[in-house]
Amino acid sequence: MLFKTVALGISGGVDSAVAAHLLKNRGFQVKGVFMRNWDIADEKTMCTGDRDWEDAQRVCRHLGIPLIHVNFVKEYWNNVFRDFLRDYESGYTPNPDILCNRYIKFDHFFSYATNKEKLAADAIATGHYAKTNFGNFLEHYTKNRNVKLLQAKDTFKDQTFFLSRVPQKALRRTMFPLGDMTKGEVKKLALESGMGFLLKKKESTGICFIGHRNFQDFISEYIATKPGQFIDIDSNSVVGHHSGFHYWTVGQRCRLAGNNDAYFVAQKDPSTNTIYVAQGTKNPALFSSKFYVEAPYWIDENSIPKLEDGFECQFRFQHTKPLTKCRLERNPDIPEKILVTLERPLRAITPGQYAVFYGNEDCYGCARILSPICGEKPLECEYKLDSN
Repeated sequence: MLFKTVALGISGGVDSAVAAHLLKNRGFQVKGVFMRNWDIADEKTMCTGDRDWEDAQRVCRHLGIPLIHVNFVKEYWNNVFRDFLRDYESGYTPNPDILCNRYIKFDHFFSYATNKEKLAADAIATGHYAKTNFGNFLEHYTKNRNVKLLQAKDTFKDQTFFLSRVPQKALRRTMFPLGDMTKGEVKKLALESGMGFLLKKKESTGICFIGHRNFQDFISEYIATKPGQFIDIDSNSVVGHHSGFHYWTVGQRCRLAGNNDAYFVAQKDPSTNTIYVAQGTKNPALFSSKFYVEAPYWIDENSIPKLEDGFECQFRFQHTKPLTKCRLERNPDIPEKILVTLERPLRAITPGQYAVFYGNEDCYGCARILSPICGEKPLECEYKLDSN
């Protein structure tokens, strides 16, 4: 199947704008799609959605390509935000960006874009920094051949972490035009192609539906407070009180009055609404070299050996952190869980976050973290320990 028409997610930022420029110059018929995933009707300057829409229109006018506005607010609520709230209520710390890519951009958007009665696109594209073994500009694809997700040239901007649950069906027909570019090269091209106005715009970080608000203020609008105790994990003594464990995540600093050394969240117990805290940023209770995950999602499952035999690869659970060698094994006594053993203990392995697995260049897929095994003696890490 030859690709002629490409539906590109236009966000109003420089990355998707340059991706559109590259696709058009390559000869594709480009259709821009602006996705609204969060209803900001009741928000007050908390989200930049309206400005992003204006910038997306300006980009498409400049490039001479059409722009379609699509509303996925209902889908985002049902597939992403509802699980986001449920996880926090259950003591987990979720990652909505991974779920947004899985269910919104590479499911609902993909289906909308390739539907013959809607956009009838041959493929989709995004401004993500990632690559596939099919190439950054697909000319065609083979339906029954699996595609691999590869890390981008710009390893600092690489976004395969957030794409680690993308379904194979969509990935086979997805282009990542920025995969072989650095952020600096993208900015330079934006300036050269007459889109320098985007360089004045501050890049979005964090979760859009939270905006510039304090996270605790935001989450309190959706989850009722439920007071509980902070308990020192070493002495088992009460050292403070909290108004809800959904406000706190593993590794987060707690400023507890009357204590000379800082405390950090080590574990959360939803059954008793207790937060166990450890004193000192290098406390062994904050470190894990083993943890359990759910059954992994593999992007190309044909390239992964059976876990009963053990599988060695690399791991990260925060997209900016260095990769760490690990081994995955299935325990016959607990078949629904996979044991991950790290080469060295890492700090604040967080239940609810995603463990993302890599080869030399491949992003193999991911699995949600269930429970770290804490208490090992911390070793020197490859990155600087967080101080807050």
